Amino acid sequence: MNADTNEKSLPVLRPATDILERADGYWVYMDMPGVNREDLVLDLRETELAVSGKTRGLPSENERFLEVQFGSGEFRQTIALPDIVDRGGIKATLKNGVLELFMPKVARVQPRRIDIQAG
Repeated sequence: MNADTNEKSLPVLRPATDILERADGYWVYMDMPGVNREDLVLDLRETELAVSGKTRGLPSENERFLEVQFGSGEFRQTIALPDIVDRGGIKATLKNGVLELFMPKVARVQPRRIDIQAG
């Protein structure tokens, strides 16, 4: 079996995802257990951010799986980006199997308090 055939046979999973809105922007937390940074791809498109990552749990030559509940697989998730996201400021961090994305709001829509001048 060649590598291309093996890659296509991976089960596709949708990672558990939390999205929070705060005053400064949107925070996304995505479970990506077993995915290394090198196997994670973030594709920024016009109206969405596509996230994909692969995990490999292949047994060595002298091993075989007796049961598989979280073996090799591919995570895929697409997040719609509102117009108020500053696409140039998006930041991503992968730590302990959790992908954290920060998508800041453009300055013009961030809440601010307007001072009232004495008349």
